[in-house]
Order: sequence, then structure tokens, then C-alpha cells
Amino acid sequence: MDDLYPTRGDYALEIERADPIVQEAIRGNPGAELPAKLERYAKDGFLFLPELFPAAETESLLAEAERLRAESLASPTAEIIREGGDGDVRSIFAIHRTSKTYAEITRDPRLLDLVTTILGDDVYVHQSRINYKPAFCGREFFWHSDFETWHAEDGMPRMRAVSVSISLTPSYATNGPLMLIPGSQDTFVSCVGETPEDHYKKSLVKQVYGTPDIECITKMAIRRGIKSPTGGAGSVVLFDCNTMHGSNGNITPFPRTNLFIVYNAVSNQLVKPFAANKPRPEFIAAREHIEILPKRKS
Repeated sequence: MDDLYPTRGDYALEIERADPIVQEAIRGNPGAELPAKLERYAKDGFLFLPELFPAAETESLLAEAERLRAESLASPTAEIIREGGDGDVRSIFAIHRTSKTYAEITRDPRLLDLVTTILGDDVYVHQSRINYKPAFCGREFFWHSDFETWHAEDGMPRMRAVSVSISLTPSYATNGPLMLIPGSQDTFVSCVGETPEDHYKKSLVKQVYGTPDIECITKMAIRRGIKSPTGGAGSVVLFDCNTMHGSNGNITPFPRTNLFIVYNAVSNQLVKPFAANKPRPEFIAAREHIEILPKRKS
């Protein structure tokens, strides 16, 4: 398979995106106008939906996150990522496979209708996780494009994936909210350096390889700005797999917890990694256990 997005070489490249951002726009009537929501998504690379999930639902999702976190405190399983390797819980992966509550939310038509329209295909869950940023000690996530890692280390061929971040607690400007660079989805930024063996064991705690050149981020941020959607619990951000994003640490008394679901087009299933010796584990990137999610019947 041709590699349209080479990365992890000796120097950084900026490559014009070869894949449409909203796939549905090219099916049947390429010149048709997009609905306003999808127009914003295509332009910015993300879409913010304030308090899409009502309080009662969000409280149930948060309670499940706290239950899983409590159970994980003494668990040594690989799906549980800790700060510094043995500290507080940073992330729990593959939660749609271990939690009925989260399995159901991946099938929710409020998410699936938008995602399948954007991707123009049936979808499956490529990855799911809960990210925890506890009060006073939640750590940062450095700037990155998810697709760069999914392409290099998982073998995702094309930019045919959408990430969904559901805020289970309020996101304030001060407690380490998601930050995105609008329009950055138009350009693939390759990263420098050969992928280390079993890189995921360190990168899920603190990523070094697979992060873009600081000069490139600076140039993007100056040209395009930085947006940080904030709002109440139940708010949702959908963002393109190539949108550059990150978040600061949390030193406030207000914890931030979010549920993260990645939907990949069925036609874009994983192949051999493009810049790693072997694929990452199944709990990080689904390649064997593929369940096509049912769309709502019209």
C-alpha cells in the first residue's frame, strides 16, 4: 500500500491532506452545500456541541468513570495507564469492552448520525478510553495529531477517523481543557525519529516521538490561532483525526474527566504499521475485534 503520509524520518515534512474532511460531501453530489454544523467541522477540523448530553445521563457516565477508576487503583492490567508508570490513573483504555454503559454510548445516534455522515461509511470503534485530570495534579498532553501515531504505529491508512470527547465534568479555561488549532487538519505534519520498540508503554504517559516540531506548532498557532471549547458537563467535541490538539496540566481544585471514543471508517481498517516494527496492542487500536455499529434506521 502506498504511504501518502510518510513520517518518523530524519526531518519534518508538511504534506497537503489527500483525504476529504467530510466524506459525505463527495458522494452523489460533490457540489452540494453542507449543513452549517458540517461546514464548521470541515473548516475548523472540529465541532463543539455544548451540553449535548443532559445532566442525568452525564452523571451516570461520570459515576461509571469513578467506579472504573476505583477498581483500577490496585489493578496491574495494561489497559490502565498511570502517571509516571506507578502514580495516579491517567487513562483507562478499551472501556467500551468492559463497561456496558460505555458500550451503549458508542452506539448513541446523537454521535453515530454525525460521525457516519462525516465519514460517509459504516464505522467501528478504533479506540476508547477515559482520561482523568485530577484536581491539582492532572498532567498535560503535549501537542499532537492523533492520525500521525495511528498511521505510524497502528497502520491506519487514510484520514477517515473522527474522535469524540465527551466532558463528564465541566471544562473551564483553567482546568486543562482540550485545545485545538483550527484548520490544522488540512496539513499532515510528519515527526522526526525512528519509533522505539514498544513505544506505547512510554508514549501513553508522556509522548516524545510522534510529537511535531515546535517551530511548526508555533507557525500553525500564529497563523490559525488556538481554540479551547469550554462548557458544562455533557458537552461534546468532535474533531478530525489530523487536527492538532493538546491540553495543559490541571493545578486547580476542579477535576476534569472526559470519555474519548474514536470512530474509524470500515473501509479504513488497519494494515501493517507504516513506521513501527509491530502493531500496538488490541486494547489501543482495534484490528481483530471489529464490530460495525448499527446506524439508526430512517
